[in-house]
Amino acid sequence: MKSTSSKDIPLKESEMLLLRGTAGTVAIVKVGPRGQFFLETENEEIVLGLEPHDLIVASALSVNENTEKGLKCVLFMIREIRSPLIVLPKNHPASPRLPIVVSVGEKTVLSCNITPGTHPNQDVLCGSNEFNDLEVTGTMEGVHIENLPQCEVVKVDFDI
Repeated sequence: MKSTSSKDIPLKESEMLLLRGTAGTVAIVKVGPRGQFFLETENEEIVLGLEPHDLIVASALSVNENTEKGLKCVLFMIREIRSPLIVLPKNHPASPRLPIVVSVGEKTVLSCNITPGTHPNQDVLCGSNEFNDLEVTGTMEGVHIENLPQCEVVKVDFDI
């Protein structure tokens, strides 16, 4: 049986929170003051208006130094460079090859039962089995996490 807990973790805009599991890594940053993001689907562009304490969450199905660098770069591209979020159509051939997937919003739930990169609803994100049902919510002080499995929790500076 999976040992889970809930936890409140302070997180500044200048920090990135890493959850290191055995098969996957989750990275979390605050949205910050420029809270408008663009979500691109096959048929439309959706403007997302978010609060500074909302979160950008990235998930990778690997655990190593290059993965963490990639997570930081993807989050930096979205938050600082303003790269749009891209949602692939169902059954897109690139889905199984996506090394990192991202969600933005007030709350994100990770699931190992979805196809990576194909969910326009920004409240669900593909993750490794150990992070299935992990729920992260932005708070004014940081991050509230529900269903946190046994994993390493680390804060690092969010800069490139």
